[in-house]
Amino acid sequence: MAWRRCCAHAQSGAALRNTRWRQWPSGEAEAGSEKRWLVCRTDANKMASENHSNLQPGDPTAMIRPASTSDQGQPSSPKSVKPLVQDLPDELVQAGWSKCWSRRENRPYYFNKFTNQSLWEMPVFGQHDIISDPLGLNATVESSEGEPVADNAQRKRRHSEDTQQQSTNSFKRPRTDAPMTPTTPTIPISPIASGTPSTTLSQTCGSKSADEKVQPTPSPAPGASASASSSSSSSAALAPVSVRPTAVYWDLDIPTNAVIKERAPIELLPPHPDVEILRAQLTLKLRQHYQELCQQREGIDPPRDSFNRWLLERKAIDKGKDPLLPSDCDPVVSPSMFREVMNDIPIRLSRIKYREEARKLLFKYAESAKRMIESRNATPDIRKTVKWNVEDTFNWLRKEPSATKEDYMERLEHLRKQCGPHVAAVAKDSVEAICGKIYHISSEYVKRVREKHLAVLQECNMSEELERPEVMDRLVYCYPSRLAYPTVPLPRVEMHFENDVACVRYKGEVRKISRNFLSKLEQLYRYSCIDDTRFEKFLARVWCLLRRYQSMFGVGAHEGTGLQGALPVAVFEALNKHFGVTFECFASPLNCYFRQYCSAFPDTDGYFGSRGSFLTFSPVSGSFEANPPFGEELMDSMVTHMENLLGSSKEPLSFIVFVPEWRNPPTPALVRMEESKFKRQQILVPAYEHEYRSGAQHICKKEDIYYKAVHSTALIFLQNDAGFAKWEPVQERIQELMAAYKITGKSSSSSSSSVISGEKDQEQNRDQSSNTEYL
Repeated sequence: MAWRRCCAHAQSGAALRNTRWRQWPSGEAEAGSEKRWLVCRTDANKMASENHSNLQPGDPTAMIRPASTSDQGQPSSPKSVKPLVQDLPDELVQAGWSKCWSRRENRPYYFNKFTNQSLWEMPVFGQHDIISDPLGLNATVESSEGEPVADNAQRKRRHSEDTQQQSTNSFKRPRTDAPMTPTTPTIPISPIASGTPSTTLSQTCGSKSADEKVQPTPSPAPGASASASSSSSSSAALAPVSVRPTAVYWDLDIPTNAVIKERAPIELLPPHPDVEILRAQLTLKLRQHYQELCQQREGIDPPRDSFNRWLLERKAIDKGKDPLLPSDCDPVVSPSMFREVMNDIPIRLSRIKYREEARKLLFKYAESAKRMIESRNATPDIRKTVKWNVEDTFNWLRKEPSATKEDYMERLEHLRKQCGPHVAAVAKDSVEAICGKIYHISSEYVKRVREKHLAVLQECNMSEELERPEVMDRLVYCYPSRLAYPTVPLPRVEMHFENDVACVRYKGEVRKISRNFLSKLEQLYRYSCIDDTRFEKFLARVWCLLRRYQSMFGVGAHEGTGLQGALPVAVFEALNKHFGVTFECFASPLNCYFRQYCSAFPDTDGYFGSRGSFLTFSPVSGSFEANPPFGEELMDSMVTHMENLLGSSKEPLSFIVFVPEWRNPPTPALVRMEESKFKRQQILVPAYEHEYRSGAQHICKKEDIYYKAVHSTALIFLQNDAGFAKWEPVQERIQELMAAYKITGKSSSSSSSSVISGEKDQEQNRDQSSNTEYL
């Protein structure tokens, strides 16, 4: 009798012990060979299946390698070996990691039972978790020097504490109960996130400079009511431990001392990406209309940033329903736009350096004035006066070919005095028509945006009708602005990183923001937003915010950024330390230093801490910094509002105002503050001896953030009696503030030339309107 052994190979020691032996008759040895093979194969598969069914997922001595795992650089499947000592930290064990032995390589390796991933080195806790952190913003690893650095590469995921399906827009965090300790019971239910805020999204590595500091962990925002804390703390989400950016230009942990009366929610529709796209397209078309009208009717290009200043000036008096475009203003003709266009008629006078430039400028002005008088409806006396002065200038140019630059500029000034009033009288009606047409087109665009917004509400089964809540007559600490309309479902918004820049994308439109400032927006959002504690709408709202400010700035390089310049960090620190300043009257989520500020757009900015427009913000007490955009009408409205507040409050109230010292002619706002009964102190910081932070600091390079001021800056302290007694601008405090204002050497003249030239142009236009010399 022939005995043959059929061994069914198994992948573990248990399979070898269950190997069966069979006896076959000798006469059937050859004929039954195929049959014997089939039986042996069937028994082997059965034994392997029985053996694997007994293995537990957490068994460290028997792990099954997935078929998709490559053999290169990966440990082989574990064999029957003695159990290894599981010396892994508890965090890794909970994340599914275990220690196994590789017989092929004769060394241990680490296997994750949840992801079927294998590593030779011990996994690092805190790597990119694609379950709870799909965007990889909290991924951190240890560098060779032992310092934590940001890592956006794809990492081995770990077990998430929250397995709920999440939205593509979301920054979802594991749910946990976070205690809330309110500091005062008199604060209303406000858009301040309850619960302990977690750390930031990411970290950007870099060397620390004099005014850069590590942002500490934010504490709970003060002033949330008990009902707000109870409703929010149950759903508050804490992010995994991450590292904060090393270079920041803000301090969001400073609590507010601003007290206001409780106010009603703002009746603005909630932002939506589709609506923002339409608003941006119509705003761009409005800019193009403005440029075409100036070129076709007056033969000039629009003054630099004049459209942006027109938006600011209009919104100071606009009563319309759109947050950006004006639609209900009185008067219709904008004084700001009219003045700036008239200053460039018949030509724009630029600053000159050389004699030949002065000669060409004089000739061009004379020729343009003559051509305008001949082509417009002018009286015979005006025509005669202008033509005589122009011909006299031409004769002088022929007789004096070697005149000096000063001679040419003196002659130009004489020609402007003789012809300027007549040219302005002829062009007045045409320029007013330009201003009026731009306003009426804007009103039509507002209707189209409103219709689109209401259509979005109808798609979500929401009505335009409002139920206005009752507002209690009580004093509270200031809180972020809230919208009267409930939020709408927001579409999918994607994001990816390009080095240190986050690219937020919606329907092909990419808005960029540095990783540092995205982390800042996350902190502000956690402090201020109460309807999205799971961060499911965070990316969509960030995209709307960036799209809105890009619409206001314009599409040109560095266009509009000068209107969003901010003070240096050292100045804010001195203001807070010596004068108790905790609030910015004119800021944005992108350039604010404190988490309490007023901004232009409460609908998009309220989720990030904005208290709304300063002209509608009425504090009773507190210490404030005001660095308004340099528009004359807006600054004048600011002074009116401040004087009303100071005159009506008996509590300590202080405003430290930073405005340009324009003296040719002086701005009405500067004159009024210098003559105000509330003025306690005035300081002058000379031009080119101090700096500002760029309005594009959220996207520009680190070395381009600071630029030198081309004009002197006036610091004026407006305080009531109680504010003066509490925050008196004594000499020691003033000296500390001026020391903080010294040049830090960070400003880059080459990179900020566009911003500087824009401020020079604005100051030059003012000089033109006052008939000053251009030397």
